[in-house]
Amino acid sequence: MIVSLIGLPGSGKSTVGRQLARRLQLPFFDSDHLIEQQLGCSIREYFEREGEDRFRDVEESVIDELTQKQTGVVSTGGGVILRPANRQHLRERCRVVYLNSSPDELFRRLRHDVNRPLLQVADPLARLRDLHTLRDPLYRETAHFIIETGRPSVATLVNMIVMQLELAGVPLKPLNSPP
Repeated sequence: MIVSLIGLPGSGKSTVGRQLARRLQLPFFDSDHLIEQQLGCSIREYFEREGEDRFRDVEESVIDELTQKQTGVVSTGGGVILRPANRQHLRERCRVVYLNSSPDELFRRLRHDVNRPLLQVADPLARLRDLHTLRDPLYRETAHFIIETGRPSVATLVNMIVMQLELAGVPLKPLNSPP
């Protein structure tokens, strides 16, 4: 079973994903980290040098590969849902959890972060609001579960996800564990 986390930049996908993987005793995969390893540079550098379309091509290839794994927790980049192929692979091959955060909350978390290429603009809060308006319907279309992040702790968010998965009857035991 693969659990994939989607949401806007700063919604907690990597942080929550690591803790969720630890809790479920599953391997953790951060698609952005894997993309950077493949590219040999930061996403920001590649984005600036090659453009968003080329970056999305690499991202699509990595998501296709990740979603074919047998088990794990995958955190994705915020724009992963922009490509129909990614939405399809995530929806069909994973249990997708949308970590929904308000643009204001994201701005509070990200206002000092210089490593997010889409937020290097004059008005990052307006940019986050625009991204939320554009992407929220795509996240919802892709997700099996929606978790409102608000201000709960990471542990609380992990508990909320585990509860949603259990309520849906998703098997949560690692493949090699005793019954």
